[in-house]
Amino acid sequence: MKRILMRETGMDADAAQTRIAFLGIGLMGKPMAGRLLNAGYPLHAWNRTRQKAEALLPLGAAVDDRIEDAVANADIVVTMLEAGPAVAGVLNTAMKAMRKGTLVVDMSSTRQSEAQAFDDMLRNAGLGFIDAPVSGGVIGAEAGTLAIMAGGRREDFERARDVLSVLGRPTLVGPAGCGQLAKLCNQLIVGGTLSIVAEALLLAQVGGADPVAVRTALRGGFAESRILEVHGQRMLDRNFLPGGQVKSQAKDLDNALAAAAAGGIRLPVTELVTQLYRDMLGELSTADQSAVLLALERMNPAARLGDGQDKLPD
Repeated sequence: MKRILMRETGMDADAAQTRIAFLGIGLMGKPMAGRLLNAGYPLHAWNRTRQKAEALLPLGAAVDDRIEDAVANADIVVTMLEAGPAVAGVLNTAMKAMRKGTLVVDMSSTRQSEAQAFDDMLRNAGLGFIDAPVSGGVIGAEAGTLAIMAGGRREDFERARDVLSVLGRPTLVGPAGCGQLAKLCNQLIVGGTLSIVAEALLLAQVGGADPVAVRTALRGGFAESRILEVHGQRMLDRNFLPGGQVKSQAKDLDNALAAAAAGGIRLPVTELVTQLYRDMLGELSTADQSAVLLALERMNPAARLGDGQDKLPD
């Protein structure tokens, strides 16, 4: 199995000698660590509940009771934990035992500010850091098709690229913390519509990430959609020449609210989005519906997605 997966991922024998410590063997961590083991990576596993880590023993993992033992000889330390405070606690213990130059890849979902704090702490100790949250769920983890959104230095990303490519499709979207920013964008888009795509891409821009790279990173995860594919690109290109028009979208949303009222329910998110489109019915009435980005930017005059010229109908 290891030989097969090594051929599939294009890994060479030398790359397989990169030593990995994987901290956090939960629903996502177990299949992710399993893929790395099947790809031929030497791997030490640690989990707060040892029994979960022991599930990796048949695949060749070494299971350690102490975080310090798991990370002592690692080249790359991967953390996959439930939240920022858990990551902070584990890193505070692990960093004392790591060799200088060890790279930490945090694949948990944390706040952007937490990822930036981890980066500062580890770099001051002579260690590297990437925040690399994922989208795709357990199915994506098992299949190695996770969308991996990485924030950090380019040289650190390149060090981790082969490892991350076993797990899915990694994309560097900006400096430390921007991986978490991209994940936030991803969560917005999963819930959403055209207006949510617009908000996500603008958030990426003002947060310091490359919005083009963020969109690339998001595709393939649970946020994948025709809206993200087609209209997300329109927003990046600032191309608002009409396909579907604002006035048509506003009408359809009004009709949706009318149907909701007839059924005796409220759709609060739809109400907000509808108002955005109603506000555009003047000069932007015949623009493409992705021009909801322009409405959002007018609410935030200091922010703009990209620096291209707007393409609008006459």
